[in-house]
Amino acid sequence: MAKKDYYEILGVSKNATESEIKKAYKRLAMKYHPDKNQDNKAEAEAKFKEVKEAYEILTDEQKKAAYDQYGHAAFEQGFGAGAGGFGGFGGGSAFDDIFSDFFGGGRGRGGHGPSRGADLQYNITLTLEEAAAGVKKEIKVPTWVSCDTCHGQGTEKASDVVTCDTCHGAGVVQMRQGFFAVQQECPTCHGRGKVVKNPCKKCHGEGRIQKTKTLSVTIPAGVDTGNRIRLSGEGEAGLNGAPAGDLYVQVQVRSHAIFERDGSNLHCEIPINIALASLGGEVEVPTLNGKVSLTIPAETQTGKMFRLRGKGIKSLRGSAMGDLYCHVVVETPVNLTNKQKELLKELSESFKADKSSKHSPKEKSFFDKVKKFFG
Repeated sequence: MAKKDYYEILGVSKNATESEIKKAYKRLAMKYHPDKNQDNKAEAEAKFKEVKEAYEILTDEQKKAAYDQYGHAAFEQGFGAGAGGFGGFGGGSAFDDIFSDFFGGGRGRGGHGPSRGADLQYNITLTLEEAAAGVKKEIKVPTWVSCDTCHGQGTEKASDVVTCDTCHGAGVVQMRQGFFAVQQECPTCHGRGKVVKNPCKKCHGEGRIQKTKTLSVTIPAGVDTGNRIRLSGEGEAGLNGAPAGDLYVQVQVRSHAIFERDGSNLHCEIPINIALASLGGEVEVPTLNGKVSLTIPAETQTGKMFRLRGKGIKSLRGSAMGDLYCHVVVETPVNLTNKQKELLKELSESFKADKSSKHSPKEKSFFDKVKKFFG
C-alpha cells in the first residue's frame, strides 16, 4: 500500500516552517491520542503513529532533505548505502513522552539513557579533476571524542557510577499536564539513569573531551556538488560511553575554466577561425585526460556540436562514462594586416559577382523573410 505524503498527513505546505509543522503536529497528536478516542482506539492509534512519523521526519533537517529529494525511498532498507543513507526511527512505544517537545522535556535518540553523539557535517571543496578521478583527502574535524582517561565512562572506577535516586534508573520522571501523564527527562541524571559520584578530572564526568582529529576520506570518482559521504561513528562522541554520531562530508565542486558539467557529461566551446570553418581541417581539443584531435568538416557553422564518446566523467553509481560535447564558435578575425584585408575584400567582391545565394543560404533566407514581413 502506497504511503501518504508526510506534508499531507500534517496538513502543511512543503514550504512550512518548523514552527508551523510543530503546531500542526500538536493539534493532530491531541486529536488522535488513544486516550481521547476510547471508542475507536485502534484506528486512532494507527493515525497517531502516522502523524508522529511525519513529524519526526519533517523536523529532522537531514531526514527532511532526503525525503524532499527521494520521497519514501530515502528510508527504505539499503537506500543510499555507502553514500550517507538514512535509517529508521528506532524502537520504543510511539507514545513515549510524545509531548515532551511542547512541555519542556527532551529525549535522546533511541529512547532513554545516554544520548548518541551528534552528527557532524564537514564541507569539502574539490576541483573538477579531483571529482572526476576520485581522490583521498585528509581533513581536520574539531569535535568531541571519548575521554582517554576514563574511556568514556565519566569516572575511572566503575563503582562510582550509581543508579539515579530521582528516577530510580528510568531516566525519566512523570508529571501531569491536564488529563495527560507526560514523561520528561530526569533533571538529575539528564535521562541517563545513572549518576557519577567521583567524576573524571579530565572530562569532568562527561566521558568525552574536545579535540581536533585528522581523518582520511576517500572521495569516489564521479562525485558532484551536493553529494555527501557518510563516515559512520566519526561524529561527536556520546555522553558517558554512548555511541558516537556520524560525520557527513558535503561535497562542493569548483567551476572549471574550460568545462561545464551536466551530470556525467561535459561541455566546452571550441573557437575556430573562418578559414578552418570554411575549408575544414583538424583541431586539438582538451579533455580531462589530455588533448585529442577533432576533425572539422568543411563549411562548419557556429553552434555545430561534436560529441566525443567516453570523454566525460564516470557515473557515481555505475561504470559508464559520460561524453564530451564540443560546441564550435566561428571567430571573426581581428587585427588584420593590410594583405589580409585585401584578400578579404577580394573574397567579398567574388561573392557579389556570383549572383546565386549558394555561399550564404541563411543570409538569403533571412532577408527573404524580412522582405515578406514588410509586405
